[in-house]
Amino acid sequence: MSLVVQESGKANSGAPSTRGATIHPALLTFIPLLPFILIFGFFFIYPIAALVYVSFLSNENTFTISNYVTAFSKPYNQGFWNSVKLGLLSALMGAIPGAIAAYFLEIKGSVKIRRVIAALNGVLANTGGVPLAFMFTAALGIQGFITVALKYVGIDLYANQFSLATFSGVLIVYLYFQLPLMIIVFSPAITSLRKEWREAASNLGASRSKYWRHVGLPILFPSFLASFLLLFASGFSAYATVNALTVGNFPLTPLQIGGLLDGNVSATQLHLGKALGVVMIVISALAVVPYLLIQRRVARWTS
Repeated sequence: MSLVVQESGKANSGAPSTRGATIHPALLTFIPLLPFILIFGFFFIYPIAALVYVSFLSNENTFTISNYVTAFSKPYNQGFWNSVKLGLLSALMGAIPGAIAAYFLEIKGSVKIRRVIAALNGVLANTGGVPLAFMFTAALGIQGFITVALKYVGIDLYANQFSLATFSGVLIVYLYFQLPLMIIVFSPAITSLRKEWREAASNLGASRSKYWRHVGLPILFPSFLASFLLLFASGFSAYATVNALTVGNFPLTPLQIGGLLDGNVSATQLHLGKALGVVMIVISALAVVPYLLIQRRVARWTS
């Protein structure tokens, strides 16, 4: 019996000890990020990679660039131009008044008003698609209540070929969500302006206009530019609202892609819609990536 105990003790003493084992710090950092990396890779990186790959395939699954040649030819190049123009104009027309409204709201508004407007902006900025198209059709359509009310005072909106299905009509509708979106994303930049900076400038003899020219505006401009880029990406890629307004008949790249994916495909180029999608991703990235970089730098300045 004692022999068995001794042999067992020897066996246990010879086993490798894990009491002093440690996990590398880099691995401890990586493990919590693993679910996010898997989700990001599967739902973001993989679809984009697959889209890029298929966009270079012909109907016979051979490599070709003909899809991109067609994408930059009529009528698809007109869709790109209209989408970029709509994104730029809606961003510009939403950014300037939105920035001014954000300034007066954060500087002059009371806490209660700011809370109410913040809740309202959250709703308006996320309203789109068929509900938004119906709202504007009921208000500014041919028989909309605003259109009918204006006729009573002698103003006929449709006398000069105005229509919600035209470029100007879609632009008006886009301002409905671009303005509140600008207030949401630009308000933090206004609140980051410290009272100490204004007091220091005043103590050094700077007037109010000099303070804004040399301190306030230079600090706010990067945030304004970043917000403008975000609004451009929002207007450039919007689909549901304009599709409901124009029944898909307006030459915009998102609508053209939707038409190709819904079955209106070219028999000679089945993957043309993928090529249009890749170009849209590139254009959107040219706006979103600088937005993220500018926001990171602004956060470093104002921290």
